[in-house]
Amino acid sequence: MSQLFVVHPENPQARLIKQAAQLLHNGGLIAIPTDSSYAVVARLDDKAAADGLRRLRGLDERHHLTVLCRDLAAISQFARVDNAQYRLLKLATPGPWTFILEASREVPRRVSHPSRKTIGIRVPDHPVTRALLEAADTPLLSTTLIPENAEEPLNDPEAIRERYQHVLAAVIDAGSCLLEPTTVIDLTGASPEVVRRGRGDPAALGLA
Repeated sequence: MSQLFVVHPENPQARLIKQAAQLLHNGGLIAIPTDSSYAVVARLDDKAAADGLRRLRGLDERHHLTVLCRDLAAISQFARVDNAQYRLLKLATPGPWTFILEASREVPRRVSHPSRKTIGIRVPDHPVTRALLEAADTPLLSTTLIPENAEEPLNDPEAIRERYQHVLAAVIDAGSCLLEPTTVIDLTGASPEVVRRGRGDPAALGLA
């Protein structure tokens, strides 16, 4: 059965976060709260764990998985970012945004889109997520925790644990999350394109 780490939503206990990070290091999948909804995360460099994320969601290789980064420096390691893109990212992060960028050579092929060679990247603004990124000391591969053939993400940590107790190594319980997805912006074209409107207001970035 997966472990349940009950943490404070604003000041998560470092001991529990460290234990969760160790489970990630060992190849486990973990359900975590974010500033948009619950997500499932794994180490970026773990192929088996990445495959597990896709199986849990019922996703094929054409669906973008998202790389969670703790800061802009980490983004530049995994994506090609020009000056204009960097200014936009600096304005938006951390926050409820996912940016589609051209993947760098540091990104494993299994993670980037197979034909476009792009990747979804974001810097979340949730104390628990940020603490886990710090403890894991690596960007994490992520997907929203939406059951296969469902439309809405799960939001009850106990229900998540019960449903996926034989799949997840752990669930970090910091209470319910907001159920509004991130705003997705594609930065691979000549100008930014809002692909999906969510919590992030495009007008705050000067976008229509």
